[in-house]
Amino acid sequence: MKRSFVISMLAGSALFLGLISSLAFAQRTEAVFNGHRIIIPESSQPVPGRHHTNYFFVDSDQAAPQPPPGNETPASLACVYQLVTGPAGCPIATSTNVPTGGVGAIAIVDAGYYPTAASDLAAFSSQFGIPQADFTQVWPGKKQPEVEPGWEVEEALDIEWAHSMAPQAKLYLVVSKLCNVGTCATDPFWDAVTLAAKLVKEAGGGVVSMSWGDAEWSTETKEDKLFNKKDVVFFAASGDSGIGVSIYPGSSPNVVSVGGTYFNRNEKNGDFESEVYGGGGGDLSPYELRPSYQNGIEDIVGTQRGYPDVASDFCCAVIYLDGDWYSVGGTSWASPTLPGSSMQPAVSGKIPLRTS
Repeated sequence: MKRSFVISMLAGSALFLGLISSLAFAQRTEAVFNGHRIIIPESSQPVPGRHHTNYFFVDSDQAAPQPPPGNETPASLACVYQLVTGPAGCPIATSTNVPTGGVGAIAIVDAGYYPTAASDLAAFSSQFGIPQADFTQVWPGKKQPEVEPGWEVEEALDIEWAHSMAPQAKLYLVVSKLCNVGTCATDPFWDAVTLAAKLVKEAGGGVVSMSWGDAEWSTETKEDKLFNKKDVVFFAASGDSGIGVSIYPGSSPNVVSVGGTYFNRNEKNGDFESEVYGGGGGDLSPYELRPSYQNGIEDIVGTQRGYPDVASDFCCAVIYLDGDWYSVGGTSWASPTLPGSSMQPAVSGKIPLRTS
């Protein structure tokens, strides 16, 4: 983790997500960031003891009949990250090449049954010329979880963008019940994580992506063993709640914590000009000790685990949900996009991850 990265990541997060944090805890729902109106759904409001999503709507939370213009597409993102060849500047309007590779499996862990998952993923893939997915929705136990309001947007975002970056990887959506503290004997998310890891391992290895989180708690280290599985790499969103609001499992030293960046594009021709760090949560964990791989930045993190570890664009993307299109952002977008990118060889032969 480079010192300049950490400083810029924390500064950028404070600039934007300090605002988001104040909005969330005040139960307000709107902000303005980089010229965009940001609308934070109830499911992304951080409430202690309840897993929350890490996405927000951009400019409007109303459905559109076509992909909202000006939002990144699978082709434009892949062009910027050199996963495909594309036009100079990778403008959204003329970037059309999409990734075609991917190996192993990607398992997405979310809350609530997603009734239109398969058809939405198929429609999204058709829209952008992406190969159709080898996709399965599963859950631990025999009882199908109920639909969870607000989480279907999260689920659409996760499966559509993970698949778009690595379309040949087997894709699983592993859904769980959603419980507040005290309403379930054990946290059902951990059963879903265990099942996700099992499915990925059986498919030959790959990644598990977790775009959700909960406020850290004093005994969280007992759960870290869940993310230490052979042939499986775990990714988690660092959160959209600003500095000082740390979340798990992104804080686990056994997880790759994904923060946010945003693209600066030329206002006249739409060309990509730069990627700016800042746009994701992250912190020094109060409970997780510094892992050995962060010994090189001891002067920054001290004795504690610092995160995020890597970062990807977090604003703004299109998704397809139940016949309509939406514009969304957040580390909930970065978290599933980055694992897919890591399973797709870049044109340059090297994945240009924004490592910490």
